Order: sequence, then structure tokens, then C-alpha cells
Amino acid sequence: MLPTLSYCHSKKLTLISNPGIPMRSVTKYLLCVLLIWSTGGAKAQLFRNVAIDADTLDFPNEPCIAINPANPREMMAGSNLNNVYFSIDGGLSWYKYYLYSPYGVYGDPVLLAGKDGAFYYIHNCRNPHISSWYRWFDREVCQRTDSASSALWTSSYTGWYEQPTMEDKPWGAVDYNNNTLYLTWTRFDRYMSSAVSDSSRILFSKSTDRGDTWSDPVCISKTTGDCTDEDGTDEGAVPCVGPNSELYVAWAGLDRIVFNASLDGGNTWLDSERVVTDVPGGWDYAIPGINRCNGLPFTACDNSNGPHRGNIYINWTDQRNGIANTDVWMVRSADSGKTWTTPMLVNNDSGIHQQFMSSMSVDPVTGYIYVLFYDRRNYTDTTVASVNYGHATDVYLAVSQDGAQSFKNYKINDSTLYPNAGFFFGDYTYVAACNNVVRPIWGYMRSNGQTCDQRVYTALVDSSILGVPVLTTLSSANDFRVWPNPAKSRAMVSFNLSTPGSVTLDLTDLSGRLVNRVISMESVAAGATTRTINLSELGIAPGTYIITLSTGFFHKSTKLVVE
Repeated sequence: MLPTLSYCHSKKLTLISNPGIPMRSVTKYLLCVLLIWSTGGAKAQLFRNVAIDADTLDFPNEPCIAINPANPREMMAGSNLNNVYFSIDGGLSWYKYYLYSPYGVYGDPVLLAGKDGAFYYIHNCRNPHISSWYRWFDREVCQRTDSASSALWTSSYTGWYEQPTMEDKPWGAVDYNNNTLYLTWTRFDRYMSSAVSDSSRILFSKSTDRGDTWSDPVCISKTTGDCTDEDGTDEGAVPCVGPNSELYVAWAGLDRIVFNASLDGGNTWLDSERVVTDVPGGWDYAIPGINRCNGLPFTACDNSNGPHRGNIYINWTDQRNGIANTDVWMVRSADSGKTWTTPMLVNNDSGIHQQFMSSMSVDPVTGYIYVLFYDRRNYTDTTVASVNYGHATDVYLAVSQDGAQSFKNYKINDSTLYPNAGFFFGDYTYVAACNNVVRPIWGYMRSNGQTCDQRVYTALVDSSILGVPVLTTLSSANDFRVWPNPAKSRAMVSFNLSTPGSVTLDLTDLSGRLVNRVISMESVAAGATTRTINLSELGIAPGTYIITLSTGFFHKSTKLVVE
């Protein structure tokens, strides 16, 4: 969604749009400062907080984060308007630089990680050849870097269309089965128009070449919304991919959330979108101290090998329990979106409190669900009135290990937020999870109505505190052996697992082409295991091969020479 042109953004706009000011350097600098401020009397802190961005001149907000599945210690994040951050030590320390593209960079950052270690930064454009504000946004831009520590990015775009339409609020997903990228967003005929003749709709495009080129956009919403950028607008389309490359998308419209699906990579879609649930009061609602607030949905699918594999989840917030009692909700589908459960409450507080602006991620290895949201359960009106700042707010993480049948809530911030409606707070947060590495990201604000301090934080979530079991890996780095090597008719493979797990053993050629799947997702006990590969029976020709042991997203490879 477009950032509000408030005081916080006006400085940034002047800096990046004034042709007389030179472009800022992409020199990276280390941000590993742990900032501890007033906790407002809240409960003891569970997880260490790290300031990803404490540059108060940038007024960073609306952050997103991604974890490299091939190396979960490598992470990348972004925030408004063109900030880029990366970490190579699991989020303990961060480096920052600025993103540029020939189409401009103007907010709504979305970070994705490919299974090959590439990162994708999707964002709104700022067409330098157009002077009218909302007409800047004439396409959605995708940029790729092949390494988190590299400042080199490719740049491509999709969605370009003739004026006066506007492209806004993108989100994307990566299919780990084939590395295809999917992108959905909202197109406005005329932004903020109240004319009946102007509509909003959800568009879709995909890339099969790592974001270098994109398919022509197609409309996947069968009914349209208005262009007011409020409850009647079709907005918040977040795609996700299922275990067998199924493609699912949900978004919000007038007092409801709808769903569409494609089973052929986005070539065809359902004849009409399905209504998932109502959203009493709409997705655009008021929260005291927040410049604007929305309850737009996040959609995710369980791609793990666990008991809930294939489940689809949709998370959002609404005010069905009253304007002073905004809550976080979840529905799930176990039949590819044909039917949905009744909404389940995610926040577990009692009484009337505000929980808002949630986001969600499902760990592709464990299937565990993580929901991040702002929360005011620890404060009352009296508490808020006793300080000369905005409305006291915390950050909570909800966790489900049973397929969204129950949730545990954890306060994760150590610095109380004090947002003030006079400044733009941002429209969303995000949480990334992969292989038991969980990294939430949120915007911090402390404002007394005269000054505004904005920052971006993460928390170093210790999964053991959440009660998450240890994942299966090798007991030690050397517990994977192949002998004899070179081999002729037979080879022996041994491995020692730290815990019971699902194992796959692949034999590939040097180009990565699969030659034979020796073991396919077999349940193996903890401890030492030895297997025989009958090379003659499998028809393995002489040559050099790579044999790879996989348990979830953990991989161990070695060469095998066949004579």
C-alpha cells in the first residue's frame, strides 16, 4: 500500500527526489546495537532484540525479512522506502545499504529467498519520467541478488500499463520445486477515485527465469472492488505455494476474504473466487495512535513432511468483537481451499484489548505456524495517559505446532512502542521461519506528537523456549560416508542421525540432474544406518556423481566415482 505523505516521509521524499542531491553511497555499515529503552512495566523479556536499523533520518517502517533456506544464518530484510539490510550471522549483526533501480524504488518492500540462495526484493516503482504523485506507480519491480552480502542487483518489472492506472501492494512467493516466482498485486483504475466506473482488481504474473522476465499480467479476481483504498477495495493478495506446486491466493474485499487457486502454475484459475469468511467492520479500521491500520490477510501453506502437510492457512485481524477489541484470527483448509474452518482466535488474552496488523509464516521444514502482531494487552488507558507519548504497544509472536488448532503467545519486544497518529507507522510487519530459525521483524515508533523516532527491530528467537523440538541432522559433520570410492558394482552408504527423521538419498550427475533417487522420504531411526547401493542393478554408468543426503532442508553431499 502507498506510504502516507506525512512529516516522517517528507524528509525522505525530498532526499531521494531532489536531482541536486547526489545519490547516496551503497557503502555498507554495521548495525549490531542492542537498544534497551523503557518497558512500560511489561513482563520480563524472553528474546534478545537487535536493532536492524536505528537511522532516525530514514524513518524506516513497513519491514519485511527473508531467510536463505540453504543457509539459515544468512538473512535479508528491507523497509520503506529503499532500505536493504543483510546478516550472515543469524541476525545478530546487520549491514545496510540502499536499493536503486532504473524504474525507481518507492516502498512496499517484499523480501523472498530462493532455494538456490538468491534473494528477491519486490517493491513499488517511482517512475522518474512522471511528475504526478500516484501516477508514479505504473509497474511492480523485482530485483535479485545472488548473494546476501552483494550489493549487485538485477532489475525487472511486471504490470506496466498505460496511465492513469496504478499498481500497488505487491506480494510474492517462490516455488521451491522449480524455482518459479509468483507475484500478485492490486491495480487501481484511478487511485482514490470514488467513481462507480473506476475499479480495483487483483493481478498475477510469474517468472520462470529467476525474475529476469515476467509473464503478461492476468486478472484473477472475478469480482472487482472500488478505488478508494478502503474497505471496498480488493487488496492484500498474498500468494503461496503448496507441496505439489499448487498456487493459492487470498485477499480482502468488501467485508470479506476471498480465495482463488491454480493447479497449473497460474495458467488457469477457478471460475469464481470462493468466499472464505466475513470480515465484520471491514479490513480498514481505526486504532488509536496509528496513522492508518488494516487487517489484510496473509496466506501460507504447510510444505513440510509433517502431519499437516498441504494445509492452507489465512490470517487477518478485524473488529468483530468491537472497535476497542481488535483481534487476530486464523482459518485453515485441508482440502485445497474447498472448505474452511470457522475463524479461530490467535491472541489468548482476556478482556478488551487491541491486537492488530498481523502477519504469518509457516516453517517449510516443521510445519509450525508463526503469527506476529502488535498488542496492547499489558496496558490500560490510565497507563497510556501517564506518559507524555503515544499509545503504549508491545509486539507478540503466536506459535502453533498442531496445525492452527491452538496457539501459544509470547511477548518478544523489550522496548515499548509509543506510536502517534501524526506520523506514518507503516502498514505491515513480517515473520520468516525456516528450519527452526524464526526471525520476526517490526517497526518501532516513539513519538510525543512533536518528534518521531522510528527504527526496525528483530528478535533472536530461541526455538527451544517455544517448546519446538530439535530438527534432524547428522550427529556430527563427518557422519556421512560412501565406500568403496571409486566403486564398481556396489557402494555402501552410512549416516548417523541426531534424531529420527525423514531421509532422502539422491544420486545426481555433476550438472545437478537427478540420476536415481535411492531413498525417498523414508522414516529412519536416530543413530547409525548403513545402506547398499546396487549400482549395476540401477544401471549406473561409469563416471563421477554427487550423492546427497537430505533431511528436511539439511543437505550433505559427497562425490562418488563409478568405474
